[in-house]
Amino acid sequence: MKLPHFLSMDGLTRDQITQLLDTAEEMEKVRQREVKKIPALRGVTIVNAFFEDSTRTKNSFDLAAKSLSADTMGFAGKGSSTSKGESLRDTVLTIAAMGVDGFVIRHGASGAPKLAMDWTGLPVVNAGDGTHEHPTQALLDAYAMRKRLGDLAGKHVAICGDLLHSRVVRSNIFCLRTLGADVTLVAPPTLMPPGIDERAAQEGFRTSYDLDAVVSEVDALMMLRVQRERMSGGFFPTENEYTALYGLTRERLARMADHAVVCHPGPMNRGLEIAPEAADAARSLILDQVTAGVYTRMAVLFHVFSGDGNGASE
Repeated sequence: MKLPHFLSMDGLTRDQITQLLDTAEEMEKVRQREVKKIPALRGVTIVNAFFEDSTRTKNSFDLAAKSLSADTMGFAGKGSSTSKGESLRDTVLTIAAMGVDGFVIRHGASGAPKLAMDWTGLPVVNAGDGTHEHPTQALLDAYAMRKRLGDLAGKHVAICGDLLHSRVVRSNIFCLRTLGADVTLVAPPTLMPPGIDERAAQEGFRTSYDLDAVVSEVDALMMLRVQRERMSGGFFPTENEYTALYGLTRERLARMADHAVVCHPGPMNRGLEIAPEAADAARSLILDQVTAGVYTRMAVLFHVFSGDGNGASE
């Protein structure tokens, strides 16, 4: 399977997502070997262009590319010519002129990776753009859940928290629904995206304002970070009230089914949307998600930059 780019989960078929997850399983085997590299992308140069701060995504993309024997060029908005006023268009065209093969881009503006692909004509992988999407995060979430729960078809996944500012939730809805999971979004009214009920009716997921009503019914509960940096104004009265109503507290953790798992894309606000007891519980997949990020991003880079991808197992 050859992918021309990886900008969104929207539009991918169940077979395509499943093949990416299956390739990620092969990449996990690679990373468990004594020599943790394969020569699949030898001679390919990938630019990791991160115009927003990142720990997990940036470093896992770098490790993923190097595990495939690609050459990488790191680029950060801070300390570059963008801080002197250079436009995104001029920046990516300048780097493309150096003879690179493609980009991994994180940017604060929704749609920036698509524009970079249009301007340069090179393959682009979206590492998060504004409040639009974060497709590789959804893929690694699905990988971690599938590894623990099995086939996600028919599984009930609730996503709770700051949905309004989250690019993760958009990608997860597309990914999880395509894989056949039942999805419920939970948030206070002020943190529900506009028009969410109409979208829910069209795309087949549910919404709720009551975490207590769903916590005992789910197979997986994903807590989202309260994104203070994107907020201006009062979205909830106090942090204590938010935790009381929408936090994964010790009490709510105890009400989850024995097999149910806890997820969080990170970084976490411990004590706000998730209690330390929940973050560190045996049912927590939070570190599994980080680990899965390397495998799934290896799979994405493999299918975007390496022919038809028939040799993944080798």
